[in-house]
Order: sequence, then C-alpha cells, then structure tokens
Amino acid sequence: MKVLHNFLERLKPNFEKGGKLAKYWPVYDGFATFLFVPGHPVHRGGAHIRDGIDLKRTMNTVITALIPALLFGMWNTGYQHYLALGIDATFLEQFIFGAIKVLPLVIVSYAVGLGTEFFFCVIRGHQINEGYLVSGMLIPLIMPVDLPLWMLALSVIFAVVIGKEVFGGTGMNIFNPALLARAFAFFAYPAYMSGDTVWVNVSTSAGQAVVDGFSGATALGTLATTGTTVFSAWDAFVGTIPGSIGETSVIAILLGAGILLFTGIGSWRIMLSALLGGAAMGLIFNAVAPYALSEVQQQFMAVPYWHQLILGGFAFGIVFMATDPVSGSQTDTGKWIYGFLIGFLAIMIRVFNPAYPEGVMLAILFMNTMAPLIDHYVVQANVKRRKNRILSQGSI
Repeated sequence: MKVLHNFLERLKPNFEKGGKLAKYWPVYDGFATFLFVPGHPVHRGGAHIRDGIDLKRTMNTVITALIPALLFGMWNTGYQHYLALGIDATFLEQFIFGAIKVLPLVIVSYAVGLGTEFFFCVIRGHQINEGYLVSGMLIPLIMPVDLPLWMLALSVIFAVVIGKEVFGGTGMNIFNPALLARAFAFFAYPAYMSGDTVWVNVSTSAGQAVVDGFSGATALGTLATTGTTVFSAWDAFVGTIPGSIGETSVIAILLGAGILLFTGIGSWRIMLSALLGGAAMGLIFNAVAPYALSEVQQQFMAVPYWHQLILGGFAFGIVFMATDPVSGSQTDTGKWIYGFLIGFLAIMIRVFNPAYPEGVMLAILFMNTMAPLIDHYVVQANVKRRKNRILSQGSI
C-alpha cells in the first residue's frame, strides 16, 4: 500500500492548481481519497464535528454490510438456474454460474454510475460525490438477474442525473437514487421487471431443457395472482426463492443490518418502526380478511403478518433503503414516524395492488417526499413545547 501511496503522491502535482491535468483534479482526488484517508480537514471554518471516519469510510462500511446479500444472491442465482433445468449441481457450480451472471451487472452499475459522476465533477470542478459507492452496489442487488445491461445502464444514468445531480449531488438528493433506478426500469421496461420468468435465468445449452411446469414467479407474485404460494416461510427466510438478486435472503440481510447497527451507521429507530408498521398493517389485513371482495385477495390478506415481513424486498428495503441518511427523516421522533409509515404502506400497497405486489419501493419513495415535512412538524412541535415551558416558568 505504501508503494501505491507514493505513486499517487508523485502524480499529485500534475492535478493540483497550475498542473497540466488540473482540470481533472476531482477524478484524481476521488481515487486517492477512496484508497487512503484524505490529508485535509472536512471543514475549514466554524464549528464542525471532527471524527476518525469520513463519508467514504461510511460508504465502505455499508458496502461491507451488503456483501452477505451479494454473495448469497450469486449462489441463489445459480441454484435457481439449475433447479429450473432439473440438473443436480454442486454448491461451487451454482456459485460460479451466479457470479458470472451477477458480476457484469455490478461492473456496469459502477462503470456507468461513476463515469457519470466523474463527468459532472469535471464539468463543475467539485470533488467526487461518494454517495454512489453504495448506490452502485444497491442497484444491481434490487434488479432481476436477466435484466439487459443496457437497460441497467440507462437506469443508472437516470438515477445519477435526475435523482442526484439536478439537486446538487450527494447530500442534496430528495429520493433514494437506487430506488429511482429500479422505478425507472420498472415503468420504462415492465416486461423485463415483472412476470413469471424474469427472476430466474433459464439459459439452456445443448442437451438441457427447462423442466415441465417451471415458473420463476416470486412468492409475492404467486400470492398476488393466486392467493397462495409454493414457497414456505422457511424458504423465504433463508432466501432459496426467485426474486431480485440481493433481496431474497432475510438471513443475509440481517447480517448486514447487524453491521450497520453495530457501527452506528444504520438507524435502529427506522428499522424497528418499519417492522412495527408492517406488522400493524399485516394484523389489520388478518382481521378483515374474511370480508375481502375476492377469494384471492382474502387469501392474500390472511397471510400471517410475520410472514409478510419476510417476503419480497421488505427486509432489504427497510435495512438498506429506508435508513438512507440523506433522503430519510433526520429527527429522532421523525424517524419513528417515517419508518412506521414505510412499513405500513409497503404491506398495504402489496395487498391492494395485484399488478405490483412489491410495494416497499413505492412506500419508501413516497415517504422520501414526506420526510422533510415530518421533520418540520417535529421541530415546530419541539419549539412550541419549549416556548410554552418558558412562558409557564415566567408566569410563576
């Protein structure tokens, strides 16, 4: 590492003011500070919190928390592939096949996203926005494995340009960029983001064929259309079901949640309140299920509330998306309200909208718009309460 550090130091004068490549200082600074702790203070004037961790180190911690979901997603991609073909395969064969399918999505996500970030940084002359370090990993994990790479690239560009740069870059965006990428792909190319077969790669070679009766529908997809599912609660918890690459295994997601909570980066208030909100909506549906208008909806509503919490992208959404410190609520009280409504609305949308049973994306994006309003009223309530306390003390 010392050799690499010395190499970067030798290059540094070329990118500093007056150097031949001064225009590309943001690119150099982005790579240098990604690899090594920057040698300049975060803030030069006024009171400011100084700590031994910067934004890049925070982003790297979140990426570390995503690794269990990524690795499991690679294996599950291969597992679902060979299961669909009716072929017995070893764990290593399943993992290698999944890695071959998943890694190109990750590479394209980072290449296109960081390339777009570099372009805007060079044009504007500011430092690289570190936020995409996490978004670049999140985006492929919430996509189907067979999504064409060019569609992924367009979704990434939309997320970076419309979701971040138009608002001023990292720290200024209103919506979660990764969810915007998924929303763009879903509404622009719905045939590649929904249906019975898009979640499982069924590419065949000589002598191989898909087994009779194969369906790659997700657990939520079958629930929304038939009211029942062939997957057990244990399957959903472990993650051996079709779905987005990183969203199927609750166990892997819980490992990531543990890292975020242990390091203090993820908000336990948002995670817990979202679980409570989802459970509350699930209990309401359980109570009113006998009065549903159709048998399918009645069966969907009757799914135990705890089972609803481990289906689809609910767990992944509340751990890695809802806890986004930029687009979520900032006040402690606001986080409770924000998280509860995300969980509540996510279960409501998935049951009431059979065309789109995965409601956590829409719930989080909607609450992203509400987060500033929630914080505003929380702050105003605190100001009013303190003002009344002062007035009451003054009258004694």
